[in-house]
Amino acid sequence: MKRKKILVTGGSGVIGRELLFRLNDLHNDVLSVDKIPPTVDFLPDNTTFIKLNLALDDLKDIVAFNPEVIFHLAASFERSAESAEFWDTNWLDNTLLSHRIVEILRKCSSIQKFIFASSYLIYDPALYLKGESIGFLKEKDYVSPRNLTGAAKYYTEKELAFMKEYVRPDVDIVNARIFRVYGCGSKDVVSRWVRDCLTNKEIELFNKENIFDFIYAGDVAEGLVRLSEVSNFTGCVNLGFGRGNSIADVIDIINNNLPCKINDSGTIINVEKSVADLTLLKRLTDWNPSTTLQEGIGKVIAYASGCSGGKPFYAGVKVKKEKR
Repeated sequence: MKRKKILVTGGSGVIGRELLFRLNDLHNDVLSVDKIPPTVDFLPDNTTFIKLNLALDDLKDIVAFNPEVIFHLAASFERSAESAEFWDTNWLDNTLLSHRIVEILRKCSSIQKFIFASSYLIYDPALYLKGESIGFLKEKDYVSPRNLTGAAKYYTEKELAFMKEYVRPDVDIVNARIFRVYGCGSKDVVSRWVRDCLTNKEIELFNKENIFDFIYAGDVAEGLVRLSEVSNFTGCVNLGFGRGNSIADVIDIINNNLPCKINDSGTIINVEKSVADLTLLKRLTDWNPSTTLQEGIGKVIAYASGCSGGKPFYAGVKVKKEKR
C-alpha cells in the first residue's frame, strides 16, 4: 500500500479523516471525495479533496484519476429506528451512490483492490436482539438485513460479488462488516453525549443494558489499511473491537471524566447484545484493534473540549486546492 493512487469516498467522515492520514504516511497519492468539505481545515500532503455528490454529480474526475485502490466509505446511517424521510436518503446516499462507485470497476482497468465499508446491520437481528446472551457474529452467519441501511450494504456486497465473478475477476474485493464506530467530531452516540455533557445538556438515556461492539474510528481506519494489504483475498470480514460494552459502561466512563445530567427512561425497545467474532480478521492481518473504550472516550473528550487544539489526533497541512 505504498505509492499507490487511492480513491477514498466519504473522506470527510470520522473514519475517512483517520484513513487519509494513514494513507499519507505510506506516501500514497490520495483523492478524497465527499459532498461535505472536511470538518477541519486540514488534509495530508498528498491528498486532494473534491466536493462531489456521488449519487448525482458527474464522476469524470474520479475516472480520470485512474485509482489503483478504492476505499468506499461514503454512506448515511439511521442505525435503529428509521424515519420516513430516510427512505430517499438511503436510496441516494447508500444504494444509488454505491452502485455508481461499483460501476467504476468497469471504467478503470487500473483498479487492483476495492475495500467496501459494509456493516454488521446485514446480519439477522435474531442473532443479537435476544436480550439474554451476547451474539458473537461470524461472517458465515445468516443474513437478513435489520433495516434500510443494512439492506443497502448487503445489496452493494452482492453487486461487488457480481463484478468479481463476471466483470473484474482480477480485483480483490473486501467487504469490511464494521460494528459500532465512535470517534472525534462524529455524530455517534459517544461523541454526542460528550458534547452534551460539555455544554451542560441533559443526556436522554434508555436501554443502558444494551451491549455493543464499540470500535474507535482510528482502529477502523487501521483495520481497513491492513485488509487492503492482504493478497489474493476476496470476501467479508468483521471489523469490530471483539468485545462488548454496555451503554451503562459508556455513561460511567464519560461521567467519571465530565459532570453529566442524565434522564434515564429505562428499557423501551428490544435489548441488543452484539459483538464481532474477529477470528478471520486476526488470521488475515495478524492484528487486533487495540484502543479500549476508556482510551477512545478519553480521546473524544480531549478533542471535544479543545485539549487537542480543536484538531483530530494527527498532524496535517492546510488544504491548498480543491480540484486537480
